[in-house]
Amino acid sequence: MMADKPVYIPVATLQGFMRDVFLGLGVPPEDAAITAEVLITSDLWGIASHGVGRLKQYYDRIKGGLQHPVTQMRVLKETPTTAVIDGQLGMGQVVAHRSMRMAIDKARRYGMGAVAVRNSGHFGIAGYYPLMAVKEGMVGLTVTNARPSIAPTFGVQPKLGTNPIAFGAPSDEPHPFLYDAATSITQRGKIEVLDRAEEPTPAGWVIGADGTTATDSAQILRDLTTDSAALLPLGGAGEEMAGHKGYGLATMVEVLSASLQGGLFLSAVTDIDRQGRPQPLRIGHFFLAIDVEHCVPLAEFKKTTGDIMRELRASKRAPGCERIYTAGEKEYANEQRVRAEGVPANANLQKVIKTMQQELGLTRYDLGF
Repeated sequence: MMADKPVYIPVATLQGFMRDVFLGLGVPPEDAAITAEVLITSDLWGIASHGVGRLKQYYDRIKGGLQHPVTQMRVLKETPTTAVIDGQLGMGQVVAHRSMRMAIDKARRYGMGAVAVRNSGHFGIAGYYPLMAVKEGMVGLTVTNARPSIAPTFGVQPKLGTNPIAFGAPSDEPHPFLYDAATSITQRGKIEVLDRAEEPTPAGWVIGADGTTATDSAQILRDLTTDSAALLPLGGAGEEMAGHKGYGLATMVEVLSASLQGGLFLSAVTDIDRQGRPQPLRIGHFFLAIDVEHCVPLAEFKKTTGDIMRELRASKRAPGCERIYTAGEKEYANEQRVRAEGVPANANLQKVIKTMQQELGLTRYDLGF
């Protein structure tokens, strides 16, 4: 029987379960481990929309023949510092992991490495990949396009994806500076989380085809697939609160994710064909790594970055605010808590997990429900 309140699943248990789900779907062991690690990292950081809550989506795509469990990337063009990759509809996390590794290896030798990717799948949280560079003493940048969901400023039709920008830099603190955010006010995944929790979407996040705000989470998810609703860019509707800046950033991501590798863009990045039938999702990514040592000593870079973060946090606070944060700090703190408490799974998520567990015969896992 499913519990009505959230059940907290131990991190190691959940990560092992997700790995074995992918193994059961035919994903090779090393690739299954990579994919599960990206997903559990999302849960550790408190990004519920891209962790175990996203597992069923990959499960359904692989079972439906829309995504290949075995990733066979192809190098289309390569120079000492750049590469263009065709992901050939493999696992997005695996394509992204290998591509960022390629960028890091190029940066180690030449100072910078850039890799553009086409025909990939959803790769989870964008912030995972800059962190790969940070661990190597480098600055990392990752962007990706996605299914249309953001309306351009003064428009109501979803054209741009949530198009996240993720940037990481080493610091002398316990955690790096790590920025990872969509170029929309919110992302589809957060609305999916609200829908599973049967909660409304806050007013001002989504615009309907008639130009008014939309709040019914379940209806929004349906309307996003029919161009009847759209997410608003960072800043919101119009230009008064600088929505055009979020719109511009989303377009910049689209250029880096599509123009550099000749891939699909805007409305063509969709998993539904013109007849309304499911089709493979062909996403574009871009990865950049900069080896700090080619510019300044790593220790100096780390201290400067740490000093920047510390000065920002020590600045004067607004009345009623307890403290100021820098990017990556909350995720670091959340990871410590989740490792101790486990990953929460509400009743609806428990049902989804149980379905996969039963279908794949993963009965040896005691998930607590």
